Amino acid sequence: FDHTFKIWIGAMLQGRMLLLPRGAAGAAALARRRGLAYKAGPSVHRLIDAHELRGRAIEATGPRGTVTVADVRAAARIKAVEDEKARVPVSIEVVPFETYMCEAPSTTVVTNRAEMLGYYEQMYTMRRMELGADALYKSKHIRGFCHLYDGQEAVCVGMEAALTWKDSIITAYRDHCYQLSRGDTPATIFAELMGRATGCAKGKGGSMHMYMAKNNFFGGNGIVGAQQPLGAGLAFAHLYRGDGGVAFALYGDGAANQGQLFEGMNMAALWKLPIVFVCENNQYGMGTAKARSSANTDYYKRGVYIAGLKVDGMSVLAVRQAVAFAADRCRAGNGPFVLEMDTYRYHGHSMSDPGVTYRDREEVSGVRRARDPVEGLKNLLLKHNLATPEEIKALETRTRKEMDVAVEAAKKDPAPPLSELYKDVYCRQSPDMFIRGADLASSHGSVDWAPGS
Repeated sequence: FDHTFKIWIGAMLQGRMLLLPRGAAGAAALARRRGLAYKAGPSVHRLIDAHELRGRAIEATGPRGTVTVADVRAAARIKAVEDEKARVPVSIEVVPFETYMCEAPSTTVVTNRAEMLGYYEQMYTMRRMELGADALYKSKHIRGFCHLYDGQEAVCVGMEAALTWKDSIITAYRDHCYQLSRGDTPATIFAELMGRATGCAKGKGGSMHMYMAKNNFFGGNGIVGAQQPLGAGLAFAHLYRGDGGVAFALYGDGAANQGQLFEGMNMAALWKLPIVFVCENNQYGMGTAKARSSANTDYYKRGVYIAGLKVDGMSVLAVRQAVAFAADRCRAGNGPFVLEMDTYRYHGHSMSDPGVTYRDREEVSGVRRARDPVEGLKNLLLKHNLATPEEIKALETRTRKEMDVAVEAAKKDPAPPLSELYKDVYCRQSPDMFIRGADLASSHGSVDWAPGS
């Protein structure tokens, strides 16, 4: 796992929200959030940090409730026992994969309590974040396009569990959760959705144009299918640099008929590019059922000369297993691979789509009852005694409160100043570069500006 993902899991085990800053600032924020302030001297505080106990309850036996060195060491021993239990391997069976021109990965997935609780916290956070965006849109705090991901969380979390941030991801406009999984915070994402200056794209991109290049997330693309050939370009960059990374180009079943997808697949196969084409098959392209738009709905076979798998996209463990399998093949120099994630979206295509004119409410509720990825993971945690109902309830309560705090914080953030209209238009633009407005009077810069001046 990526180092940051380990920090994420470790944070969860200490009862923390995963998105706090690291280091002393994060420790202080954690202590404040949980209402835990240790009455101790500087040397004891350093010992607390050394044992990664910040945010945990420590029994204080010193005078007037002070925490002593012995108290810290006792708490460290308890933590060590808990951490060891969290790492005990557990084998869980997943739904068999459907294969095309390749062998199948094992259906036995080895995991542990730490990983499973980490996955659950991430997925529950994503679910609450998207429901928060739904409420903000309906209250007119979010304007324009907004495409929600609730129902598909297992695909995002399962992918990230098998990858590191050295691997590239590019997706379409249903991108909020990938922005989160690549290191952003709910508050920054909410701010971007509401067009605030503190948003991840300075309030200029909104829902469809999330972006975090420093962690190899390249959007967030508003044009249907446009990300597919760009994914091939990212794969070529990995191959050219020899950095061992794999590119993942995500698209829906609605974009699976785009000609540029097949052009990208052809080039990827010719050059043996390290790319996985991931079809998030949520059953509907806007309001059109897949059987009405695709002559062949076996999307994992549509690479023709590229091997593929069909995966239970509602199982985070099945997704993790399949993505690791595909990525290993690519890293070994075998060229591209296709994954079809069999998943489902609960909301309509976008917030302007009620989602019940081309399907009925019974269908949606039936999927929720039978296949919901968040509830399914919760059931696995309980079935395999990896968490208690009380632990899960506390995690959910904490996450809901933190989403509320993030929403309210983003609401108070300022809108971008008008001067931002003329920034970030061109790469490496100079301050006096001429940028025409709606008329000359509203233009920016000097009309005498020339390139290189």
